[in-house]
Amino acid sequence: MEEIAFKRPELEDREIISSYFAKAPSRSCERTFANVYLWSRRYHVKYAIVEDALVFMDDEYALAYAYPAGDAPAVKCALERLMQYSKDRNVPFRLYNVTPENFAQLEAWYPGRFQIEYDRDEADYVYETEKLSTLAGKKLHGKRNHINKFKSLYEDWNYETLSDDNVEECFQMALKWRNQNGCEEDKEKNAEMCVTLNALRLFQELGMVGGVLRVQGEIAAFCIGEPVCEDTFVVHIEKAFSDVEGAYPMINQQFVQHECQEYQYVNREEDTGAEGLRKAKLSYRPVFLVEKGLVTECEA
Repeated sequence: MEEIAFKRPELEDREIISSYFAKAPSRSCERTFANVYLWSRRYHVKYAIVEDALVFMDDEYALAYAYPAGDAPAVKCALERLMQYSKDRNVPFRLYNVTPENFAQLEAWYPGRFQIEYDRDEADYVYETEKLSTLAGKKLHGKRNHINKFKSLYEDWNYETLSDDNVEECFQMALKWRNQNGCEEDKEKNAEMCVTLNALRLFQELGMVGGVLRVQGEIAAFCIGEPVCEDTFVVHIEKAFSDVEGAYPMINQQFVQHECQEYQYVNREEDTGAEGLRKAKLSYRPVFLVEKGLVTECEA
């Protein structure tokens, strides 16, 4: 069988990759070109167009493929090809980042042949845009208190959209944040900071939108994201100085109010299993989670 030519995503691949994502809309945070491009600098992720479907491959630990993106007939043909590709290499067939919708499609084509194991640490938190904007209701009164406290402590604050005029200041703030948060000693934190700096450097080329919170003229927080599908905006990056009380809830609310009103939902990505992050994300009352799992063949 002909070799599949997987390659690392580059900036010039944005149009083709985005066109295949558009054929198979998803609320999963991985289904955007910016996410793919930025994290492919850290992980061994490559892509190929297989049977007119978009396929990502990760072979860092064991060969696995993301669920193909494209029209349904092309996806089925791609899956067949990938199964054979794995068989030729004498390795198990594995799919990662598989959503319940993906698995339902797979199960319809191959009843009982595959199993899925969802990873709670990878589930994306999705919120109603209106609720993140207004923080209305009894369950979110604590968040309103944080915002009111911020406004009383820092009367001289303002919000700006990320632009060429303030991106360099955000870059400098991110470097300062990195030094304050021990990123050099933590491999994952360091990788995330590299993604953050690249996202700032390339925010226009990657088609992303950002927001900036200033306190007394200095940048205290910033946020970067993009639409993932017609009704959902995904927030990829959010950074704030912890010594500016309420900066995180404030940038969260201001960004949604100014940049996300065209969308019904906001995806704020996963918690990676970090206890504090999980507690924080749950406290905003997600309307649902986007589950993702690993698919393997059932044992005969």
